Amino acid sequence: MLALIAGQGDLPRAVAKAAPEPVLVCALAHALPDRVEPDLVFRLERLGGFLRALRRRGVTRICMCGRVTRPALSLRALDLPTLRLLPRVVRALRRGDDGALRIVIGILEGAGFQVLGAHEAAPDLLPPAGILTAAQPGPEAAALALLGDRVSAAQGRADLGQAAVLRGGTVAAQEDDAGTDAMLARLAPGQGGLLYKAPKPAQDRRADLPVIGPATVAGAARAGLDGLVIEAGGVMVLDRDRVLRDLDAAGMYLWVRERGA
Repeated sequence: MLALIAGQGDLPRAVAKAAPEPVLVCALAHALPDRVEPDLVFRLERLGGFLRALRRRGVTRICMCGRVTRPALSLRALDLPTLRLLPRVVRALRRGDDGALRIVIGILEGAGFQVLGAHEAAPDLLPPAGILTAAQPGPEAAALALLGDRVSAAQGRADLGQAAVLRGGTVAAQEDDAGTDAMLARLAPGQGGLLYKAPKPAQDRRADLPVIGPATVAGAARAGLDGLVIEAGGVMVLDRDRVLRDLDAAGMYLWVRERGA
């Protein structure tokens, strides 16, 4: 059985809907999902007891997806099974995003669960490689995409965001903790350029794999961009049919590209 630990945003609902099997939707009490109703709610202080409850329900696999903010930890609320996990939980809360996710995955695997990425739980969310729209990238797009590869590598080393806007041979904007849509909303409208999005090169793809959806397309269109370049096998597309319709209506392209191509 598959359990989905759902955070906020559109991804948990999309995964639950696209998964080829029923899922048990779970959520942290401080970060309830806004797109899907959880079957189980737990606190970080009772993580050990929660994992035991999953095993009793026959869960063998866990997928984490959606945004989750870091909670404050109350030592008085700890249950006995979580006490043994406490040193690793505290280390995770003090690490950057990638380091924290690696520790959490280690805790789940140490408890006997297989950890899946959202793209593994719902593989249809990954689009095929190629140009999926009627509009085609112009001659500037290939050079900008290579610039995007370099920006992505630098973002990965700094454990920062997964997206950037590239325009006129330079970086016009980079994603921060607020996310891609917020970055696009802050961008002054202009003409041309592209949104580049890819996983951080060294990140564990079982958590925090990047996503685009209709809101991303709308933000890119408002910013006057020519199109979107996403890494093949590394970026999920929510509501793909609508995304492609909206891009075609705006005369924009979607290039699902192999890194370095």
